[in-house]
Amino acid sequence: MQWRSLVLGLLLLRLGLHGLLWLVSALGPGLGFHQRFPFALPPRGAPHPPGRAAAGRCGRAHWGCLLRGGEALQRLLPPAAAGQLRDAARGMFAFGYDNYMRHAFRRTNRADPSNLNINDVLGNYSLTLIDALDTLAIMGNSSEFQKAVKLVIDTVSFDKDSTVQVFEATIRVLGSLLSAHIIITDTKQPFGDMTIKDYDDELLHMARDLAVRLLPAFENTKTGIPYPRVNLKTGIPPDSNNETCTAGAGSLLVEFGILSRLLGDSTFEWVARRAVKALWSLRSNDTGLLGNVVNIQTGHWVGKQSGLGAGLDSFYEYLLKSYILFGKKEDLEMFNDAYRSIQNYLRRGREACNEGEGDPPLYVNVNMFSGQLMNTWIDSLQAFFPGLQVLIGDVEDAICLHAFYYAIWKRYGALPERYNWQLQAPDVLFYPLRPELVESTYLLYQATKNPFYLHVGMDILQSLEKYTKVKCGYATLHHVIEKSKEDRMESFFLSETCKYLYLLFDEENPVHKSGNKYMFTTEGHIVSVDERFRDSLWQDTFPEEEERNAEKLKSNELKAMNSSSNCNRVPDERRYLLPLKSIYMRQIDQMVGLI
Repeated sequence: MQWRSLVLGLLLLRLGLHGLLWLVSALGPGLGFHQRFPFALPPRGAPHPPGRAAAGRCGRAHWGCLLRGGEALQRLLPPAAAGQLRDAARGMFAFGYDNYMRHAFRRTNRADPSNLNINDVLGNYSLTLIDALDTLAIMGNSSEFQKAVKLVIDTVSFDKDSTVQVFEATIRVLGSLLSAHIIITDTKQPFGDMTIKDYDDELLHMARDLAVRLLPAFENTKTGIPYPRVNLKTGIPPDSNNETCTAGAGSLLVEFGILSRLLGDSTFEWVARRAVKALWSLRSNDTGLLGNVVNIQTGHWVGKQSGLGAGLDSFYEYLLKSYILFGKKEDLEMFNDAYRSIQNYLRRGREACNEGEGDPPLYVNVNMFSGQLMNTWIDSLQAFFPGLQVLIGDVEDAICLHAFYYAIWKRYGALPERYNWQLQAPDVLFYPLRPELVESTYLLYQATKNPFYLHVGMDILQSLEKYTKVKCGYATLHHVIEKSKEDRMESFFLSETCKYLYLLFDEENPVHKSGNKYMFTTEGHIVSVDERFRDSLWQDTFPEEEERNAEKLKSNELKAMNSSSNCNRVPDERRYLLPLKSIYMRQIDQMVGLI
């Protein structure tokens, strides 16, 4: 009798599954198989372009499996879903922020020297609260923003015997203070009333105080490249290291430049720009590439690896963003030269992203002098690069690189810190809630308006909720396969990851609708792009070089040095199809072991 009941149950189950599949086929892809949020989530499927049927069967994770060719991708997302996803992202931030304030504010701001994954940026000055200020404003939470600003003004002091990384203190703390100051003093108040009663530029004064305490890092170096660490009270530690990474030393110009222009004091921009020029002068004469670690006294390259990830990433980013913000042509000239070298020596694979034969485009790590491959891994920080390519108009190439990182995310539900593309396996297994893939997803959606990127954001949101949410916030994944966790929530989770997810789903946000022009720093802090930052009260710091570069650069237009794009827009007819042809999406999925 039990056997007969079992057979009948299996028969009914099979009939039920056939009925479900028929229903999905009949009603279209608006129905989903997963329901972690209060609306139906879409299946991981996507249309094959007309006339390009899939060759053979594809794996469960591939976007082309459940949809028939030619169907519009926009049908996958219910009309109200974007708003619900926006609210979910806001809830994610609120849960992390509220638990930080409840359990960690003014308690856990010193690094644990025994944990190599913890960066010595904390400084014992309420880092996470400061880093989250402009996220509160962007999400329209004026009461909490005002409360947080007052807390920072009343409780934070930089007069501490703390040794911090110059780079991290600059992008996380100095950048956030400047961003919040700009928001408070904006006469238009696009995010709601973020003004502070009796505000007397306290955040700007705090920013100056911090920057002055960082200035000793630029002293007593024979190259002008700063020391990597400084003690906020005593200056350079006696046992200070003379080696620093290119990104750490060369990604200070945006924050230091904004501070100089708000104060009318050229000191801060001058030292930051001198460091950039010193690094730029050390690039290889043969390849035009830079290494990732340099000796600040000798100018000798200790680390000769050239890539787009850790050690170099934000150096390239700030060459472009400094030009966007300050309008100095020399910055754009340096960026264009760097981008040309990146395309010539780091890029592998077929020439065009979305047509032709060969391997998918991929940017690898090479020797700065020879351009020869140094290893077969890439790191998660490199996922920022598609977003940078969007800013210069190289959207097609950005689509391909983004798809590669998203495929890795689909496989693990997170991005391992290092991934070996030859072995199809992680080399370094932790994921500290990094924002780079979310940032590129957001910028690609703004550039293309393709709903595919809303689905990518939804997938990321799901993964974060499923694998990283804990009782008192969101935790770093210690092991992306086993999903074990560390007792740590990095400040950039609130300042960047949650912010970019929120903006991805919030089409009506003032960032998109106010008519103002905004730019995000490398830590995700929002600053307005306006004339006051393009006008300086002092003469050019390097006038002779400015004149030479002005002759080279005959227009203000960005020049993406990639033959596959050169700022061409993605055609409108592709807006609601996959950004990549199905055959190329499947190729990338195979490349990371998804199918």
